[in-house]
Amino acid sequence: MSSLLYLIIQIINLFEFVLIVYIILTWLINFNIIKTGNRFVYSIMNVLYRLCEPSLNFVRRYLPAFGGIDLSPIVVFLGLWFIKSLLIEYWPR
Repeated sequence: MSSLLYLIIQIINLFEFVLIVYIILTWLINFNIIKTGNRFVYSIMNVLYRLCEPSLNFVRRYLPAFGGIDLSPIVVFLGLWFIKSLLIEYWPR
């Protein structure tokens, strides 16, 4: 059963990495460092958008607006950290 726990934790870690890449790429696009007119950049952003936005939109529904600051990635990271620690602590051994 511990191998299943490690698999779940690795999937959560992979999602955290994908979320970090998505956040950095959105910053680079917003500051016009990279352009979405490039097909490769557009296809990567499309995949990352489809992976990350459902969890971010879920948090945005319940999080109040703070002007131009988006705190939903921080809340998602804290939620993933909490889920990982719960799994590690209460997984049957």
